[in-house]
Amino acid sequence: MSLRCLWVIAVGWFLTSFVSGTLRGEDDPVSYNRDIRPILASRCLACHGPDEEQRKADLRFDTNEAVADNGVIKPGKADESELLARITSTDPDTQMPPAASKKPALTAEEIALIRRWVNQGAKYDQHWAFVPPARPAIPAVKQQDWPQGDIDRFVLAKLESQGLAPSPAADARTLVRRLSFDLRGLPPTAEEVAQFERDPSPAAWEKLVDQMLASPHYGERMAIYWLDLVRFADTIGYHSDNVRNITPYRDYVINAFNRNLPYDQFAREQIAGDLLPDATIDQKVASGYNRLLQTTEEGGAQAKEYLAKYDADRVRNFGSAWLALTTGCCECHNHKFDPLSIRDFYSLAAFFADIQEPGVGKREPGLSVPTSEQLQQLESLRAQIVAGEAELKSSAEKLAADMNDPGKLSTEKIPAWLPITFEKFEVQGESSLTLQDDGSLKSTGKVAAKETYELLSAPSVEVTVFTGIRLEALADDALPSHGPGTATNGNFVLTEFKVFVINAEGKERPVKIEAAVADHSQDNFDIASSFKGGSGWAILPQAGQSHEAIYQLEKTELKVGDRLKIRLAFQSPHVQHNIGRVRLSITDSEIPAINWISGELDKIVAKPAGERSPAEQAKVTDFFRDRSPSLAPLREKVKKLQAELKQIDDSVPKSLISMAGNARPIRILARGNWLDDSGEVVPPAVPVSITVTGWTPPEKPRLGRLELVDWMMHQDNPLTARVFVNRLWKLTFGRGIVRTLDDFGTQAEWPTHPELLDWLAVEFRESGWNIKHVLKLMVMSQAYRQTSIVSPQLQEADARNQWFARQNRFRLDAEMVRDNALAASGLLVEKIGGPSVKPYQPAGYWQYLNFPRREWQNDKGDGLYRRGLYTFWQRTFLQPSLAAFDAPSREECVVERARSNTPQQALALLNDPTYVEAARALAANLLKAHNQDSERLKFLFSSTLQRAPRPAELELLLPLLEKHREQYAQDPAAADKLLKVGNERSPADLPPAELAAWTSVCRVVLNLHETITRN
Repeated sequence: MSLRCLWVIAVGWFLTSFVSGTLRGEDDPVSYNRDIRPILASRCLACHGPDEEQRKADLRFDTNEAVADNGVIKPGKADESELLARITSTDPDTQMPPAASKKPALTAEEIALIRRWVNQGAKYDQHWAFVPPARPAIPAVKQQDWPQGDIDRFVLAKLESQGLAPSPAADARTLVRRLSFDLRGLPPTAEEVAQFERDPSPAAWEKLVDQMLASPHYGERMAIYWLDLVRFADTIGYHSDNVRNITPYRDYVINAFNRNLPYDQFAREQIAGDLLPDATIDQKVASGYNRLLQTTEEGGAQAKEYLAKYDADRVRNFGSAWLALTTGCCECHNHKFDPLSIRDFYSLAAFFADIQEPGVGKREPGLSVPTSEQLQQLESLRAQIVAGEAELKSSAEKLAADMNDPGKLSTEKIPAWLPITFEKFEVQGESSLTLQDDGSLKSTGKVAAKETYELLSAPSVEVTVFTGIRLEALADDALPSHGPGTATNGNFVLTEFKVFVINAEGKERPVKIEAAVADHSQDNFDIASSFKGGSGWAILPQAGQSHEAIYQLEKTELKVGDRLKIRLAFQSPHVQHNIGRVRLSITDSEIPAINWISGELDKIVAKPAGERSPAEQAKVTDFFRDRSPSLAPLREKVKKLQAELKQIDDSVPKSLISMAGNARPIRILARGNWLDDSGEVVPPAVPVSITVTGWTPPEKPRLGRLELVDWMMHQDNPLTARVFVNRLWKLTFGRGIVRTLDDFGTQAEWPTHPELLDWLAVEFRESGWNIKHVLKLMVMSQAYRQTSIVSPQLQEADARNQWFARQNRFRLDAEMVRDNALAASGLLVEKIGGPSVKPYQPAGYWQYLNFPRREWQNDKGDGLYRRGLYTFWQRTFLQPSLAAFDAPSREECVVERARSNTPQQALALLNDPTYVEAARALAANLLKAHNQDSERLKFLFSSTLQRAPRPAELELLLPLLEKHREQYAQDPAAADKLLKVGNERSPADLPPAELAAWTSVCRVVLNLHETITRN
């Protein structure tokens, strides 16, 4: 920044303070809130304010009652007041503020203001932001033909009081660009500009405003700002900064703005959506707001410490995002400037203590949030599955009813099981195996956490070809819980089942296991995992009963001398598990689709049908339903539908949501020390100093998040409406009526237009918290439509534009800079919502991400050309092009992004593959559209800036074009290299040198200050 710029800013600040205070006449009333409170807040309140622990001399200056008690101010008698004596003293022992405080002495102007205030009676006012807004009277103005509505009358009245006049309206093209960026975050099309320029009617502007507010891109633009407030990101932040499931929350925000969800409901669904009666999926997704904070998966972290961090994070964000209060300042002690106590801090934290989450470790996958298309597919498949299962059951019941002759079971190919005789078995573990009279093997002795058995059959097996093995886990009275496992709960976990054939020479070959089925398996344990690797087979809760599993094998021939080797492994990291008594059998019968668990079915079928119990008849029905070859086509149909259902269900996005449970006790942590358990346990409570007159806490054992929203959105809450309309003003005017967007406390800047702020807050509330209504009022105003060009006179009189005598100009937000280039080139994919995407990022940028190591993989196709809003947000390594243009990491709430102007930004615009590819696509478009260079340049400017090029611009760009034509004609390799940047291939029908030359020209125009600026 130049010295001249610094001088202008300093003069502007000086003039501002002079106009607001010193230049007024001696008899003009001094406002405590506007003139005196800021002085006391910056110089005095750290030692003489709300924090009793830091208060010096038991003296405070922030309330009228305290001042009246201490007598250091004598209203009406400044010369007799100790306060004046101290701030004018030059004696180091008595001067205030003292030198040790490192605070500058009061200026002559500030002392004069305080003297006048005391002489006028030292009247205190409650801080303006803590007084509920009331609708003020509309001010009278002299220039009657300028206002288009009440907003303009407030603005003009202030301008006239300052001796200023509004600026003329901006030209039509600037207005359309301004409105499009403000309401859609995208540039307008050339046709939109032309259409507005062609329509001179008074209704044209309102028609354009309504059109843009109705655009689905409006929700995306508003979401860019909102996601900064709530610190939305795709990763957890701390330590490994791993991915978490949360993207449906972003879609919720976009959709909420698009459907103009009232702000009070918007707040209710985010803070307490999970607590609403019959909460919808959308409302549950909205409650993911409470899960957007940073968390950790670090193994050595202390859960108690991080739960305290999470509590503090939520209170900070609640204060900043919704109320513009610096609640974080009272985590360790009472607030030094605002009437917020450490008790208030932890009482607010207690509202969120019911949210169930681990202090350390991975979060749950989250709620399934299907798209409308996925939901339709899932509902259709579930209906088909229900119908298929009903048909299968009905067919099975018919077969079972006809099954009166055991001989008919032969048509179902019942396998004949022959016992396997084992002559050798080895144990890797601490138990022993003993052979029982019935051919089973029994585990005895101590059992290790992992046991592996290798069983070797006798050299002569009674089958020459086999297709399956049956494994029986037998109950035994000698086992704990009667087995079948040796664990005290009777359970076992079989983690490995392998079959081998060993020939006479000792060579071993594995036998492929094709499928497996068990008569019972514990939830989340799969018998097939025992041969595929995974969770294995467990039988809880059916302990004390025998169970069996069938393994279907590839058809295998046994030659003379061949042996079978079967390996069984049992493993549990916490409990010693194995099968206490096991028996194995083999079959050479066909096992179609692993359809047979024998059990006692043959005995049941041997009974006359009339003698079977309902349970026995059901067992026959279940056999036919689950394993009868004749019903295989029906089973296969249902299985296929279930597989399709699972595939779609697995692809459904998941989103972390709030889940209420028993609330953790929240105690006051002295100095914020999470190790100190001496503090009082506090219930949920709102700050006592923020008076909401009409709100009474309901009589219930414990207030919850719903009650917190009721208090926050109550019409008498002085902050909520003011804070949000101030931020809407910032979006449409470039700065807030209150400049400190995140702080409405005593250190906040005084509102430049306090009456206008209150009028907007009341209008917002009385409109039913209608966001689009307030935005429309703002952009319909004549104040909004002013030019941003500043005259020398206005620059001198109001350099900061605090009176809004003109519009503000500023660089676009990071996401919009990128969106603007993609839109101009025609590459932008305008799909709304969906998962995060990964556009181009330099290789190796993530090399320091650990636990686990990972590498950014650029998307292919549409993912490269989505709006910047959808870019994967890695907190610790933010996508570098976004970071270059000041996008925040979103570790904390950000209410206003920094706007820097650095060489890195120009380098990004020239070299980032996104911008190079956009330039090439734009060049291809203009080459295909026109044959003349002059017409091509008009096309270029129309696509990027929605205007025609100026003569001076043509004089610069035409020689540049010729220079690059010559360069690339002589160096085809350089042209080829340029045209290969990015995923999209260059059109084959365009000359490479010509396309490369125009690409270079387009890169220049996309890099212009005007291109990335909202005027």
